[in-house]
Amino acid sequence: MIDYRAVFDARVTFANGGGLTAQGFRLDLPSRSLDKREIGRLFVQHLGLAMVGSVELENLDIVEEAHKGSRGIDAPPRWDAPRVVDLSHRIREGLVTYPGLPAPVIRPHLTREESRGRYAPGTEFQMDVIEFIGNTGTYLDSPFHRYGDRPDLAGLDLASLVDLPTEVFHLADLGERGIPAEVFWDRDVRGKAVLLHTGWDRHFGTPAYGTGAPFLTAAGVEHLVREGAVLVGIDSLNIDDTESGGERPAHSGLLAAGVHVVEHLTRLEELPPSGARFFCAPPAVEGFGTFPVRAFALLGQPSTQ
Repeated sequence: MIDYRAVFDARVTFANGGGLTAQGFRLDLPSRSLDKREIGRLFVQHLGLAMVGSVELENLDIVEEAHKGSRGIDAPPRWDAPRVVDLSHRIREGLVTYPGLPAPVIRPHLTREESRGRYAPGTEFQMDVIEFIGNTGTYLDSPFHRYGDRPDLAGLDLASLVDLPTEVFHLADLGERGIPAEVFWDRDVRGKAVLLHTGWDRHFGTPAYGTGAPFLTAAGVEHLVREGAVLVGIDSLNIDDTESGGERPAHSGLLAAGVHVVEHLTRLEELPPSGARFFCAPPAVEGFGTFPVRAFALLGQPSTQ
């Protein structure tokens, strides 16, 4: 299904005096067959404006572009059957997830050929050993990753990791690296997974992935914690600015509040702004703070809550 957005300049006058202007505003549309009056109504509804006297739109253009979650349009389309979107990068030997960290090493413990001498004729198995740092591929950070007295992977409540209502913020066209708090103001994130789609996953596995990556600002962290998000995920190198000299306000603030962090997601562009359910359970390893997850989203299934 193709999404449409309107791009326009707007001038609003209020019935009780005053006015508002906007330049290059972009607004989700339910279809491309809307006239200026209908788009003006959606604009007013999206901004929550009261006492509007008139709305004038200029330089209107309707473009094919993924929705960002504007208010006032129909809910995301539902599928005839549940659809699963895999949001994880594949792990392979030699994969570099984060520059400077060791890559996975895979070696056999028991080959199929060797197993033939241990089992009945026609029965064979393969067993392998993988050695990797917890920060490999798409992974989850537990509070123990940052704070030694907080829950480790084995101490996490599964209910805070699976079947989470999800808000996806499509930010690939953001004009700056730092994701500000203001981008979250128009949505309710309480009890939800917040997924940040920056588009940086297109560089994963290449040198370009390691520099200039988008990140969540400290103000954004404060807002998400205050508003009750339960998990924050990003498709970038790190949820913090790794070029800031070692400061990690996002990890510190989120994990101190018990908000899980998932990094190196992918394919977030396939998710609607609202309506998906998010899953990302790691193994219950004691004394361990970070581990790869098979993160995925479920679309088209009614909420069970």
